[in-house]
Amino acid sequence: MALAYEKLMSFDIPEAEQHLTRKDTMLYALGVGLGADPCDADQLKFVYEKNLEALPTMAIILGYAGSSEGSWHSKRPELGVTASHTVHGEQGFRIMKPLPVEGDLLGKTRITGVFDKGQGKGALIMTESAVRDKKTGEVVCTLTSTTFARADGGFGGPSGPTKQLPPVPETSPQFVCDLPTLPQAALIYRLSGDYNPLHADPVHAQKVGFKMPILHGRGTFGVAGHAILKTLCGYDPARFVSMEGRFSSPVYPGETIRTEMWKDGNVVSFKATVPARGVTVLSNGRAEVR
Repeated sequence: MALAYEKLMSFDIPEAEQHLTRKDTMLYALGVGLGADPCDADQLKFVYEKNLEALPTMAIILGYAGSSEGSWHSKRPELGVTASHTVHGEQGFRIMKPLPVEGDLLGKTRITGVFDKGQGKGALIMTESAVRDKKTGEVVCTLTSTTFARADGGFGGPSGPTKQLPPVPETSPQFVCDLPTLPQAALIYRLSGDYNPLHADPVHAQKVGFKMPILHGRGTFGVAGHAILKTLCGYDPARFVSMEGRFSSPVYPGETIRTEMWKDGNVVSFKATVPARGVTVLSNGRAEVR
């Protein structure tokens, strides 16, 4: 079935309600590698309930329009999205008020664009979300995301215009931070809400073109966010305002991710690579810090 452009553009994604617990907050941080040194007080505050704080990148799993059964489109065959061949293309967030470590949240996601890259080249599905505190109605953070539907190009829809992310400088980076990932990183990260078998089932991963299960793009994003928080914010989440980037290649759990950063005032340009394979895994990165 071809991707149904009109149905997608008019589809009302149900509002997602999330009961966030302190355990969820700690589990997310463990999933992106915090606590690698269990005696590091800077990391411990994100994975231990005493004086617990939320990682800034945890914004991207709040009010998530998915469930243990899959993403918002996986049970909607009439939309024509081949769920088994979808991966994250871009991700972004902006924090409006300090992220809670527990509480009830509401996330409302809307589709802002669907673009046809051509037969055999896939399609892009772009969304925006607002995450609110259920009790007060205040917006906690806003999110942007692009899903790359690898098997759904050639449906006859528009090819653009798509958002252009700024390139990183061509000069040598001012800051570099290497962070290893665990071999079981994807198995931990999926417990934060993204249960796509691509990240857990070796047979499924091979069927869709990967040698083994890959780390979630959002997991890679979290590791890069950790690098920025560590290097440029002194592990103070109050100094981290926003972040966005494009996923350009998968990370295999167990690999080390290198984040290269350029700072100009409050703006940070960055990219993430896997030096062992010489590939860029997160490109066109931009963050804002205080």
